Amino acid sequence: MKDWELSTQNSIGSAVAAADTISAPWTPASSGPPPDANGSGSDTKNLDVGEISDDEKDLSAADAEGVWSPDIEQSFQEALTIYPPCGRRKIILSDEGKMYGRNELIARYIKLRTGKTRTRKQVSSHIQVLARRKLREIQAKLKVDHAAKEKALQTMSSMSSAQIVSAGSAIHNKMPLMGGTLALHASTPVSYPGAQFWQPGLQPGTSQDVKPFPQPAYTGKPATAVSSGDLVQAQPAPPWEGRAIATHKLRLVEFSAYMEQQREQEIYHKHLFVHIGGSATYADPLLEAVDVKQIYDKFPEKKGGLKELYDKGPQAAFFLVKFWADLNSNIQDESGVFYGVTSQYESNENMTITCSTKVCSFGKQVVEKVETEYARFENGRFVYRISRSPMCEYMINFIHKLKHLPEKYMMNSVLENFTILQVVTNRDTQETLLCTAYVFEVSASEHGAQHHIYRLVQD
Repeated sequence: MKDWELSTQNSIGSAVAAADTISAPWTPASSGPPPDANGSGSDTKNLDVGEISDDEKDLSAADAEGVWSPDIEQSFQEALTIYPPCGRRKIILSDEGKMYGRNELIARYIKLRTGKTRTRKQVSSHIQVLARRKLREIQAKLKVDHAAKEKALQTMSSMSSAQIVSAGSAIHNKMPLMGGTLALHASTPVSYPGAQFWQPGLQPGTSQDVKPFPQPAYTGKPATAVSSGDLVQAQPAPPWEGRAIATHKLRLVEFSAYMEQQREQEIYHKHLFVHIGGSATYADPLLEAVDVKQIYDKFPEKKGGLKELYDKGPQAAFFLVKFWADLNSNIQDESGVFYGVTSQYESNENMTITCSTKVCSFGKQVVEKVETEYARFENGRFVYRISRSPMCEYMINFIHKLKHLPEKYMMNSVLENFTILQVVTNRDTQETLLCTAYVFEVSASEHGAQHHIYRLVQD
């Protein structure tokens, strides 16, 4: 279902006075085969962790030889989060069709990241040694509480080295002991950029880290507090949580608005007005916070408005994006030009999503488009693509009028009162999965469209 419901509002001295309906085709998605399970792990029942083992002595010697140098260790830790332990089952890489055990994949990852070869047996030995170290650390932390210590050790005795090490990497330096309970995530200071955020002409950074190999399957999980007995079962959060437009249920992979012209047969020229893409990594900073009350007046206040949605929650699903739009298109003749929007989402759940896009002027809704999309199962995750969704006439006219203003400060003055609110919901449960508020300026950079993402909080 893709319908434009148009209401009358003024913008740049002109009005859209008639209701209009634009029908856009959408493609129902098909489901693929279920994914194969992951990884392998070694049993560590009855681990003796009282003394330094021969393996650890060997590991110290190996470290001196550079076998687990810092760059290799970093890649090893990254691989632990990408490939969770799953017993002795194998993982099939879809692009190769080959089956790998978890330790083989970790060795392969190290080779890709560092160019250095580590064998499957070296990886296995390293995991077992680190598991013993982790057990000793946990014993030391729990020695003040005998009951908690016994419970934790009893739980860990039935786990593999891989599970213990993976759990340890999730809580490393983040879990202070408080009353027998360990919190999963250290609290992060909340920052309110305030006036800096609204400062005209502010340009974002342009750095982006894109890995030269496929992304891990979507493994987002809600962060919860766990008791010390359950500690070792905690899995690390994926890199995009807290660093991108994502929650444990849904992640925005790509968003772009563009104009496209077919110049010759099979040759298209595309100009991006705005674009979000690229992979988040653990090296990226966490998102800054903006108080949602700062932007309430820029979006509708009636039923379905930003305030009502935010109060309903979940509040972790609310984000703000400031776009610096690139209007410097070199397409002169606009005959046959297509104006469109493409977006892609990923989830670890199979659901039907509804995407509502509201274009607002002076805080009032001008036009709304509602689209429904079904999941496709691809590479171990459920993918939702809304491809080449046509822009409405209101938006196309708005862009034309904006481009004809003689100065950028005039464009920015108009854009101060232009916003877009996009809400993605689970069609069946009506739960808000993602809510993104977009505000705009014109890019003054030669690098084209840029953006900065914030999370919305309530002070």
